[in-house]
Amino acid sequence: MRRLAALALAGLAVGIAGCGGGDKKAEGPRKVETTKVNVVENIGKKGEFDPGEVYDRLSPGVVTIISLFDGGSLLGRGGEGGQGSGFVLAGDGYIATNAHVVTTGRPPRTRKAKQVFVEFSDGNRVKASIVGSDPNADVGLIKVDPRGLSLTPLRLGSSHRLQVGEPVAAIGSPFGEQQSLSVGVISALDRSIESLTAFQIGNAIQTDAAINPGNSGGPLLDAKGRVLGINAQIRSTSGGGEGVGYAIPVDTVRRSLRELRAKGKVDYGFLGVTSRALYPQLAERLGLEVRQGALIVGIEDGSPADDAGLKVGDKKIDFQGEQDIPADGDVVVAVDGHKLTRSDDLADLISAKSAGDEVELDVVRGHDHRTVKVKLGTRPDKPPKQ
Repeated sequence: MRRLAALALAGLAVGIAGCGGGDKKAEGPRKVETTKVNVVENIGKKGEFDPGEVYDRLSPGVVTIISLFDGGSLLGRGGEGGQGSGFVLAGDGYIATNAHVVTTGRPPRTRKAKQVFVEFSDGNRVKASIVGSDPNADVGLIKVDPRGLSLTPLRLGSSHRLQVGEPVAAIGSPFGEQQSLSVGVISALDRSIESLTAFQIGNAIQTDAAINPGNSGGPLLDAKGRVLGINAQIRSTSGGGEGVGYAIPVDTVRRSLRELRAKGKVDYGFLGVTSRALYPQLAERLGLEVRQGALIVGIEDGSPADDAGLKVGDKKIDFQGEQDIPADGDVVVAVDGHKLTRSDDLADLISAKSAGDEVELDVVRGHDHRTVKVKLGTRPDKPPKQ
């Protein structure tokens, strides 16, 4: 019998006794009070992908993160702990990682790590504080006291205009093996992966660069050394990287980091619908003039969508192997004038909004076109049932 691939977070759970090497000196007062910030520029200026150059110049900015939860100890007393990766954002000590590296459980039962330690490539290990976590995007922000440290910030790039086939490098601590490099290409774009709240994270980057447990929170880098995303998940039948890894796109990461730094949390807008993508043959079967959009198949009672009068069709059809497709309900074709496409679907566009934002939806029902204004609510811990 064929086994289906299982999707797993790429964090590494560890027995605390196995962390080893607890250095109390890193926690005590440091005589040196200045911070050295290494600014890295001109990587890949010749237009070539040089993994060795990317690694040599940027790996000092990638860190190993050790999180201790209930009763954990670096000295081997047991307890719950985990290990992941992260990367330096700026000389003031902010570090990006995955939310699941510094938290455990799922909302509303999420627990933050009681202690977090950051280990740098030069051997320094220091305590960190959790600034905040965004379970909807699986992004975490922590901070260390930068005094006495040598920091190499990584630059955030853009994930908007990426192309399949572009070379990438991943740096992290797979299976606890610190400062490990793997290289590959962007295998696919516009993937959807599950967040810690079971809502989908859209526009995720798929790569064949080896991503293994412990890589979580580390950067996926382009030829110029810019961060394209945070490595987060693997798809595997064995628990190891098998050529299918996923990174949270940096455009999503940037929004999370900005709001986490400002207020320690990220508020996502909530419309309250489930939908399926329209395609030309289905649109023709439904007698629609549009060929792309989000066909509404479910609406949460009392949600902003419900209050705005959006409807699921009463008439149902079967088509191309699918059953109970609403045939006379609403199709959303644009949000604030931004037309829905395969890469920018309804969930992606609503996810970019905050709770309390008012959005303008272009809606088609049969041959009727209308504009509906909706004030978004606060996203709950779980998506509505279809």
